[in-house]
Amino acid sequence: MSKQELEVIGQDAACCPGLSAAPLDEDQAADLAKVFKALGDPVRLRLMSMIASRGESGEVCVCELTPAFDLSQPTISHHLKLLRQAGLIDCERRGTWVYYWVLPGVLDQLAAFLSTAQPARAGA
Repeated sequence: MSKQELEVIGQDAACCPGLSAAPLDEDQAADLAKVFKALGDPVRLRLMSMIASRGESGEVCVCELTPAFDLSQPTISHHLKLLRQAGLIDCERRGTWVYYWVLPGVLDQLAAFLSTAQPARAGA
């Protein structure tokens, strides 16, 4: 596997129990590392944010994403491909344009993994 290829990970809730629930095994850590690697680039993080923040439609055309960056269209497409390969987004071609959306539950799963239960504090 090349440095730039990311493997699609499963979308099931059993993927990762949560950071403080139990230590990750090797496979879980490898799967999550792919997701965090995809999100570790500022351009990809912005793209993810732009796609995730869509209102009612939940999807965005690549023609709306590209002008927000001082990058070429092929570079934007490459970043979107890496987000797809990480299992964060999906797309569909409609005529000339490609539309992107966040896969259902992905952000909730990441949030659940990163959240920790806050213990009740005495006197609070």
